[in-house]
Amino acid sequence: MDDARAYWVTAPGRGEIRAEHLPAAGEGDAVVRALYSGISRGTESLVFRGQVPASEHQRMRAPFQGGEFPAPVKFGYSSVGVVEAGPAGLAGQRVFCLYPHQTRYVVPAEALQLLPPGVPPARAVLAANLETALNGLWDSGLQLGDRLAVVGGGTVGCLVAWLAGRVPGCHVQLIDLAPARAATAAALGVGFATPAAAEPEADRVIHASGSAEGLRTALSLAAPEATVVELSWFGDREVALPLGGAFHSRRLTLRSSQVGQLDPSQRPRWTRRRRLALALALLTDPRLDALISGESPFETLPEWMPRLAAGDALCHRIRYD
Repeated sequence: MDDARAYWVTAPGRGEIRAEHLPAAGEGDAVVRALYSGISRGTESLVFRGQVPASEHQRMRAPFQGGEFPAPVKFGYSSVGVVEAGPAGLAGQRVFCLYPHQTRYVVPAEALQLLPPGVPPARAVLAANLETALNGLWDSGLQLGDRLAVVGGGTVGCLVAWLAGRVPGCHVQLIDLAPARAATAAALGVGFATPAAAEPEADRVIHASGSAEGLRTALSLAAPEATVVELSWFGDREVALPLGGAFHSRRLTLRSSQVGQLDPSQRPRWTRRRRLALALALLTDPRLDALISGESPFETLPEWMPRLAAGDALCHRIRYD
C-alpha cells in the first residue's frame, strides 16, 4: 500500500511516469489517493520545455516539488483526492492539495483543504488557477462600475473575467485571437472580442495571454492613468514593448502579479490558506465546467504533455482510475 506513481519531466520536452516509494505517515500526516489533477498549462508548459530561468529556480519551486529545474523535476500544484488515513475526522474526506501529478502521497494534514459542499472533485482542479485570478483582481484595484479588459482567454484569463463579471456595474470584455473563445465567454456571462474589435479606454486591463503581442494589445486598450496587470509568466523569454509615446503621455501603470505573494493591501488580514479556501468556495458555479477542455487518464500524461505545451487548451484534467 505504500507504492505510488508520479509524472516527472525527465529532460526539456520529455516526461515519464516513475514509481514512488511513499514515506511512512507520521503523527499529523495524511495519506491521500488522487482522484483528479489539473494541468496549469502556462506555467507547466514552461517547466516542460525547460524554460524556467536559472535566477528563478528557487522562487518557482512548487510546495511539494521533487527534483530541481530544469530536470528531472516533479512539478504541479492542483491535486484533488480522498484521504485514506490521517488525523481524526479526515479519513474519507475529499480534499485539495498543491501537489504534483501523483497517484498517492503523504503530506502534513495542514497542507490539505477540505472541498466545500457543492464543489465536485472534478471541478476543484480549477482552484489553483482561481487563486491566481483572485490575486490578479486584487492587484488591479478593480472597483464597482469599472470597465475591465482581460486579454488572453486561457484558464486564468477566463477566471478573471468570470470573477469580475460578478462585480456590480463592471463591464467586462474577454479578448482573444481565437473566435471560438466567444462561446466560453458567453457561458461565463461576459463579453468577448478579438483584439481588432476590442473596446478601448478600459479602466483596468489584465493581461494573461502569455504572448508579447497580447501585452502590447493590453497597453493599447488602457485609458489614461489606468493600470495594466501582467498575469502571464514568460519564463526565459524577453519581451519588447512600445513604452514610448502613449505609455508616458497616458501615464499608464504596468504592474506584475504573482500568486506566490498576496496583494499588499490584503496581507494584514489574509493568508494564502484563506485565499485558497475562498477560491474553493467559489467553485460551486457549474458554469466553470466550460473551462475544462479535456480529460485523460494519468498513465497517458507523457503522451499528452507535448500536445498541451504546444496547444491552446484551457484546463486539461487528469483522471486517476
